[in-house]
Formats: sequence, structure tokens, C-alpha cells
Amino acid sequence: MLNFFLPNEHVKSIFHITPQMLKDKGVKGIITDLDNTLVEWDRPEATPELIEWFKVMQESGIKVTIVSNNVEKRVRLFSDPIGIPFVYEAKKPMRRAFRRAIKDMSLQNDEVVVIGDQLLTDVLGGNRLGLYTILVVPVAQTDGFVTKFNRRMERRILGWMKRKGMINWED
Repeated sequence: MLNFFLPNEHVKSIFHITPQMLKDKGVKGIITDLDNTLVEWDRPEATPELIEWFKVMQESGIKVTIVSNNVEKRVRLFSDPIGIPFVYEAKKPMRRAFRRAIKDMSLQNDEVVVIGDQLLTDVLGGNRLGLYTILVVPVAQTDGFVTKFNRRMERRILGWMKRKGMINWED
């Protein structure tokens, strides 16, 4: 059961994920979380560095879709100016939004990676569909109310996994 919370990979930030790294795994599409994965949860727009990362992915033939639990206004205001498709109010870890993103990208499950900063939403949701999951360190050290609760639960799960030798990275 706890294996559903175990990401396939862990990186310090989204910028450690390169097109070549993904292509080597057969990945053609990315489902990424928004808040505290791409930018701080209270930053309204993409940074120049992030815009360049999206551009490099797209030029390499890798499709990107943002799947967020946040409301339409927040996700649309972030995504529309940079032309990235999105799914809002995703209700992660439910599978519906992940399936929709995969279908919209016209890809198969084994061609898609899920990138996010939370075990209880991004990693669990991706793993429930058998997708490759990458956990990133949160961009900001602050969180909204629900995420604060999730982080406490995640620390317990990660602590247990570390004691069992299931993970070998540092927080």
C-alpha cells in the first residue's frame, strides 16, 4: 500500500529534469503540478527561467500539461500567457484529471511522467495509474492550509520509507 506513495525519482527542482533524461525513459509528455512545483503557490506568473524550460521541452517534442487542484482563475491566469494546456480543480489524487491530460496529449500511460511536490496528490495520483512519478522539492517553504496538513502526513510517510530503506535521498 505505501508503495503508492513512493516516487520513481526525486529531484531538487523542475530544472533538474531535462528533455534527454525524459527521452531516455521513452517519455513524450509531462503532467506537472503548478503550485510549489513550478512556482511558489502565491506567484501569479511563470518566471523567465520556467518559460525557457517549457520552451526547451516543447522544442524537444515533449508535451506539457499542468494538472492542478487549484481553481480555474488561478491556473488559467498562469497558463494562458505561456500557452500551456491545463486541467484545474483536478481533485488529485483521483485519476480523472490525469486520464484527461493523457488523452488530450494523445499519449499512452507509459509515455507520460507526473512531476509534483506532494506525495498525497501528485505521486499517489500518478502511481495509481502506473505512471512514472518524479517528486520535486517544494519551491516555497510556505503552504496553504490543506497543504500544511498534507506535508505533516508526508513527513511521516517519508520517515517510515527512509527507515525501511525504500528511499535514499535527503530532504
